Amino acid sequence: MNYQITNQPFTVLNFQLNQGETVKCQSGAMAWMSPSIQMETKAGGLGGMFKKALIGESLALNHYTAMAPGELTLAKQCPGDILTFDVGQTPIIAQKTSFLASTEGVNMDIYLQKRGMAGFFGGEGFLMQKFSGNGLVWLEIDGSVQQRTLQPGESLVIDTGYVAAMDASCTMTIQTVKGFKNVVLGGEGLFNTVVTGPGRVWLQTMPINALAMSIYAHIPHPSN
Repeated sequence: MNYQITNQPFTVLNFQLNQGETVKCQSGAMAWMSPSIQMETKAGGLGGMFKKALIGESLALNHYTAMAPGELTLAKQCPGDILTFDVGQTPIIAQKTSFLASTEGVNMDIYLQKRGMAGFFGGEGFLMQKFSGNGLVWLEIDGSVQQRTLQPGESLVIDTGYVAAMDASCTMTIQTVKGFKNVVLGGEGLFNTVVTGPGRVWLQTMPINALAMSIYAHIPHPSN
């Protein structure tokens, strides 16, 4: 299996599949493919469907298998990037709805923040996704991405919504913005997310909710 990520920020993920190779992906991700590629939709049972509903993913995944060598291309639904992770080396924690595709050996599960306040107020979500097993997973990132490597005990303070993914060895907490004027006039909200190493963290530059609010502010609205 060969793959290539191109056309940022309107990013596509192109696979060249050998006979018998399979890629599983999010519903609606396929943009184009060779006639030799066969699709099968699998729900993964009621337990799997329930987990996917909780983290905002489609209830069923499409499995694309090459009956003969061929091409499969997946596309993002909004401007941004696609990142590749080898979860056989390190399990990855990612934001909800970030899953695009993976090889068959990758397991997707719910990651429950040990500190509930981090989920309810940190902006990254009380429930996140954990990818483990053996193989590659491709995740959708909003905007472009920057990576930081944190040493043991080293922390990074991050505005809400900007954490795209992190190594499972990292921990996440929240930090209250101090000072009444800072909260009311600073425009940064009440809380920041704090990620502490050891491990890598991937930061996205344009969370989709921030992009949506920016566009909404420029849309003419009829007066009441």
